Amino acid sequence: MSTHDLSWHKSSYSNPSGGHCVEVAETPRAVLVRDTQHRESGHLDFTVSAWSAFLAEIKTGRL
Repeated sequence: MSTHDLSWHKSSYSNPSGGHCVEVAETPRAVLVRDTQHRESGHLDFTVSAWSAFLAEIKTGRL
């Protein structure tokens, strides 16, 4: 599956007024993250469990 075929959405943690934003796409095996302004630069891949742990840390205020 190409990254062009994925459903990308702006992260809810992005700057609401634009500027510093990331987009996220979920697959069954990974979560992909890319810079909205530099999509051509590629993306980062995280396992679903690593992404979940990251979000849990943010929600608790530890990050």
